Amino acid sequence: MSDAPARPAEAGSAAPPRSNAVVAVLALAGIVVSLMQTLVIPIVPELPRLLDAPASDTAWAVTATLLAAAVATPVVGRLGDMVGKRRMLVVSILLLVSGSVVCALADSLVPMIVGRALQGLSAAVVPLGISILRDVVPAEKLAGSTAVMSASLGVGGALGLPAAAFIADNWDWHVLFWTSAALGVVSLLLVLLFVPESPNRAGGRFDLVGSLGLSAGLVALLLTVSKGADWGWTSATTLGLAVAAVVILVAWGGWELRAKQPLVDLRTTAKTQVLFTNLASVALGFSMFAMSLVLPQLLQLPEQTGYGLGRSMLTVGLVLAPQGLVMMVMSAVSAGITKAKGPKVTLMTGALIVAAGYGLNILLMSEVWHLILVSCVIGAGVGFTYGALPALIMSAVDPSQTGAANSLNTLMRSLGTSFASAIAGVILAQMTTDLGGYALPSENGFKVVMAIGAGAALVAFLLATFIPRQRAAAPAPETPAEIAEPAKA
Repeated sequence: MSDAPARPAEAGSAAPPRSNAVVAVLALAGIVVSLMQTLVIPIVPELPRLLDAPASDTAWAVTATLLAAAVATPVVGRLGDMVGKRRMLVVSILLLVSGSVVCALADSLVPMIVGRALQGLSAAVVPLGISILRDVVPAEKLAGSTAVMSASLGVGGALGLPAAAFIADNWDWHVLFWTSAALGVVSLLLVLLFVPESPNRAGGRFDLVGSLGLSAGLVALLLTVSKGADWGWTSATTLGLAVAAVVILVAWGGWELRAKQPLVDLRTTAKTQVLFTNLASVALGFSMFAMSLVLPQLLQLPEQTGYGLGRSMLTVGLVLAPQGLVMMVMSAVSAGITKAKGPKVTLMTGALIVAAGYGLNILLMSEVWHLILVSCVIGAGVGFTYGALPALIMSAVDPSQTGAANSLNTLMRSLGTSFASAIAGVILAQMTTDLGGYALPSENGFKVVMAIGAGAALVAFLLATFIPRQRAAAPAPETPAEIAEPAKA
C-alpha cells in the first residue's frame, strides 16, 4: 500500500484534464502562428498597388518575415531554456500581436515590412510549445501531445489560405491583420490562464556574441538563397553574401566550441541521433516546399495551357484545406507508431509516404480531385514526420536544452524550405511554355520539381536509417503530475 499522503493524490487526479488543456492551448498557439504566415499570401500580388511601391520592394514584406523567423528561432529557444519557456512563449505571442497591429495600420511599405518582421519574430512558438510539453505533460501522453503540437503548423497553414482568400475577396485587406491580432490576443490569454512555467531551467549567461554571429550568418545565407534569382546568381551582391555567410558561420562555429555557455551546443548537435535528425529535417523541409509551390500554380494557371485548371485563390485554399485535417488525424496514428516502434520508424514511414505522394502527383495532375488526393497523401506523410522529429530530438538532449534543440531543428526545416524555393524557382524559370507572349512554367517543369520533392523525401528516409534504433520514444522526465500521483498498491 502506498505511503503517499492524500493531498498529493488529489493533485495527481486533477492533472490529466489540465495537461489536456495545456496541449490544446499550445496547439492553438501554433495554429495562430501558422495562420499568420499564410494570411498574407492572397494579397502578395496586390501589394505593389496597395502600398504604392515597386514589386521588388514589396517582396521584402515576405522576406522580412523569413529573416526574422530564422534569427529569432534559435535565440528565443535558448532564452526559453535559460529564463523560462512559458515566459518566452508569451513574449513571442506579444510580438505576433504587435506586428499584426502594425500591419493592420499600415498603408505604406516601411511599416508593413516592420510589422511583418515583428510577426516573424514569433516563429519560435511551436518549438517552445513542444519543449513545454516535455516538461509538464505525463510521459505516457508525450508522444501524442508532441504530434498534435507539431501538426498545428500544417493545420494553420492549410486552414489559413482559404480563410485569407475569403477575407481578402470580401473585406478590406487590413482585416487580415486585425484577424491575426485578435487570434493572437485570444491565444495569449489562454496561455496565461492554462500553461504553467516549465520547471527545467538551464540558467547561466546568454551568449550574445554567438547570437549575433549566428544571426549575421543566417541573414547572409538566406538573402543569398531568397534574393539570388532577383539579383542574379553571379552578381557581386549574391556572391559577396554567399562568401560572407560561409566565413561568418565558420567563425561562429569556432566561437561556439570555445564558449563555456554557447547559444547552440555543437557537441550535443554532433550526437548521431541529433545530427541525422537535423539533416533529415533539412531534406524534409526541402521536400515539403514542392507541394506548396506546385499545387497552387497548377490550380491557378489558365486552362489554355493544357494542364492549368484556371481556378481562384479561394479554390486553391479549399483544395489544400483537407490536408491540414489529415495531418491532425495522422498525428494520433504517428503517436501510436512512435510508442510501439519508436520515432525513427515513424519518421521513415512518413518520408516514404511523402515520396509516394509526389510520385502520385506526377501521374495525377489534370483534375481538382487529383490534387486534393495528392495533398492529403503528402499531408499524411508530413503528419508522421512532424510528430517524429521533436520526439527524436527531445529523447537525445538534456531537459534543460530542449528549447534550443527544438528551435534548431525547426530552423533546419526552414533552411531546407528556403533552398527548395531557390532551386524550384530556377527550374520553373528555365522550363517554360509560351502563352500569348507570356512565359509560364511548363508541365514538365512542374513534374521535375515534384520528382525532386520525391527525391528529397527519399534522402530524408536514407538519413533516418542512420539514427540509432529505439524501441519506443524515450520517456520524459518526471512531471509535477507524475510526482503528485500516488503509487498503486
